Amino acid sequence: MKGHKGDSAIARRPHQAQPPKKEGPRINRDIRVPRVLLIDETGEKQGIMPVEAALEAAEEVGLDLVEVSPNADPPVCKIVDYGKLKYQEQKKKAEAKKKQKTVEIKEIKMRPNIDVHDYQVKTKAMTRFFEAGDKVKVTLRFRGREMAHQDRGMDIMNRVKEDFAEVAKVEFEPKLEGRLMVMVMAPR
Repeated sequence: MKGHKGDSAIARRPHQAQPPKKEGPRINRDIRVPRVLLIDETGEKQGIMPVEAALEAAEEVGLDLVEVSPNADPPVCKIVDYGKLKYQEQKKKAEAKKKQKTVEIKEIKMRPNIDVHDYQVKTKAMTRFFEAGDKVKVTLRFRGREMAHQDRGMDIMNRVKEDFAEVAKVEFEPKLEGRLMVMVMAPR
């Protein structure tokens, strides 16, 4: 059967596909080194021994041989319950993730001719954001002929800076970007 499509594709393939790489430490028969430093299930050093002897010791107690330090010379292997070890690592990761706080940037928008009460409402919100540990981006928008009074905008930005001097520090000084004046503050 010369010219069969399937044969030519197989013949041209230079190498076999590699098995997918496993995540995590090598266990049991995946450990392919001649000698290992064995630590038993109670945590005591048993010394350097052939990997076969270490595997037999793990099988005797009904647990797995897990490579804990592959870069050591010889590699360090421990007799543990691999499923239990993976579960504990998963719990540690989840606990660390729970304790982690992401800092958000909240935005407060103002106008150059903001009224006293409106200003108080905005500062109350900013206080709440700083207490929660978030950064605040203060944006002042100029419309139409307000661009002629950029000094009023700068006065408002300076007033915000003074009002929050004890609780927050200016991370990004007020800067004019087109029709917007922007300042970023972070809690102390």
